[in-house]
Amino acid sequence: MSKGLFISFEGTEGCGKSTQVELLVQRLRALGYCVRKHREPGGTPIGEEIRHTLKHSQHNHAMTAETELLLMNASRAQLVREIIRPALAAGEIIVCDRFYDSTTAYQGYGRQLDLEKVKAVIEFAVGETKPDLTLFVHVPPEVSAERLRSRQENLPFVRDRIEEADRKFFERVARGFGVIAAAEPQRVKFINGAQPIETVCAAIWEHVQPVLPKLGRW
Repeated sequence: MSKGLFISFEGTEGCGKSTQVELLVQRLRALGYCVRKHREPGGTPIGEEIRHTLKHSQHNHAMTAETELLLMNASRAQLVREIIRPALAAGEIIVCDRFYDSTTAYQGYGRQLDLEKVKAVIEFAVGETKPDLTLFVHVPPEVSAERLRSRQENLPFVRDRIEEADRKFFERVARGFGVIAAAEPQRVKFINGAQPIETVCAAIWEHVQPVLPKLGRW
């Protein structure tokens, strides 16, 4: 049994989860915890190459949903075995910006792949390595769309194939996350991401703080 703690963040585009990941990591490190921050897809040299192929390559326009599913989980399988399992065994905290719930939401509900097949691929990739706590940062679709538009206008442009999907795709993704959260309320905690950053941060801490004693510090 692992001694560490595995926290994942989930949400639709523009929900603010990446900001909250960084704030949580800073807070935990300030308290003296050994924390590893990772993102999906990516997190390892192999995973980052897969991430580029999936999201940013100029040659990925013909990628099928099935290929996308398998590449996502190839990156994940590498991250689990190279980074996550050893870190948890050493008693560290893993904070991951997306994990397998994103695959269920994006490739399962969004791309409309068979959910049982998606589940089987995920289970092959992760085995028993699953988050102890998942923070689902939710914003209304109109907020997500506006934040995504603002990000694309104000940041240096880097093509993201996933963000090129249409509105109905993202509506299905949001619905998928809702189903996931409802099915596993003990693990997945709903966070209202439309609030001010400090309020969201405080809400996240309310869920994180109670699980920290598992590490034997408090």
